[in-house]
Amino acid sequence: MLVMGGIVGSGIFINPYVVARLVHTPALILGAWVAGGVLALIGAFVFAELAARLPDAGGQYAYLREGIRPLAGFLYGWAEMLVIGAGGTAAVAVTFAKYFRELTRAALPENGIAVAALATLTVVNCFGVRAGSGVQDFFMVLRIVAVAMLVACGAWFCASAPAAPHPAWQPLAEGRVSLDLLTAFAAAMVPVVFAYGGWQTSNYIASEIREPRRNLPRALLLGVAGVIVLYISVNFIYVEALGPAGLAATATPASEVMRSALGGRGASLIAAAIAVSTVGFLSQAMLTYPRVYFAMAQDGVLPRRLAQLGSRSRAPVAAIALQGVVTTTVVLLGTYEQILSYVVVMDWLFFALAAACLFVFRARERRTGAEAAGEAGDYRVPGHPWTTGLFVAAASLIVVNTIYKYPRNAGVALCILFAGIPVYYLFRGRDGRAPASESS
Repeated sequence: MLVMGGIVGSGIFINPYVVARLVHTPALILGAWVAGGVLALIGAFVFAELAARLPDAGGQYAYLREGIRPLAGFLYGWAEMLVIGAGGTAAVAVTFAKYFRELTRAALPENGIAVAALATLTVVNCFGVRAGSGVQDFFMVLRIVAVAMLVACGAWFCASAPAAPHPAWQPLAEGRVSLDLLTAFAAAMVPVVFAYGGWQTSNYIASEIREPRRNLPRALLLGVAGVIVLYISVNFIYVEALGPAGLAATATPASEVMRSALGGRGASLIAAAIAVSTVGFLSQAMLTYPRVYFAMAQDGVLPRRLAQLGSRSRAPVAAIALQGVVTTTVVLLGTYEQILSYVVVMDWLFFALAAACLFVFRARERRTGAEAAGEAGDYRVPGHPWTTGLFVAAASLIVVNTIYKYPRNAGVALCILFAGIPVYYLFRGRDGRAPASESS
């Protein structure tokens, strides 16, 4: 549920129209989602082995700290706090507020609703991982039901309504394969990989999972595979029910499909489903992101208070509260749209670096022999080094393409990233000791 909850948010209900505006045939639209799913599955394989090797709190932070340098881990946590986590979570909180107002007709400001939702989920997760995961499981089940409802109603409409477009799946592409077509397909992958991103967040709480070396790899693979099935099914229904042109013409494809199938009642149902989906994502974010700051505080590169656990909940209450405060600040400042555009370039930059750490760990294992092999557990990435190398290369291309398409936003994101370097040395100097991988 954590893996699927980290991926399935509001993107599957919105992003497909962006893809349809960039590539215009059913085969290419669905092909982008298949390619994104394959990339996410390879990433899950890589992160499953990383989790088996380092079942520590912090996930990517721990991999970068041990595989490259403690500074690399800190910069990931810094970007997670100010760009990746805060931007994505703030945008989803406001999305929830919009649909909540639409459903309830409440005369409340969107920012107020978003802040109330964040405050509620912050308090819930301060009671511990069991309370937070219980909320997460509940909302993830509802999200699966919502997606299943969308697929079922769309399939019924396509089968029974003569007005359904039923577009031809040939030819595969408009015109001949060219550089322009490849560039358009690469651009279409940006909203796709954003929608698929998030499988790694379950690794943040690895130290709080029973038998993480066995259970976390299994959860990663099953969770990502389940999301691939959901996403491809939904996009097939979008294309069949609306056609490529109809899909590109609406920013709310889920509402259009449900309106076609059930009228206004269907549109209201899916609006409720989207609100549920966003709350579930927010619950997952408040459960997992603070574990990164907790691990950083344990290493002395953030204030020590963030590493303190609640006496009863055994949850990192201060780190969870920090996540709530930072995200709430972004919502109130109204800068979440701009920060959201930075998420892909930062997220996939650190995906590439974390996956590259696997080459480092494998090399250390060859040098140290059986002891390191035992610490890694039984799980290995199938097809390594080719599959791991493919993931690193694909993630790097996504970063380069995003910088090329959005140079101003990417430049600001990089400035935020590099601003973390003096902060790292400031807290490290105050703490008076080196992080674990440097002192060992």
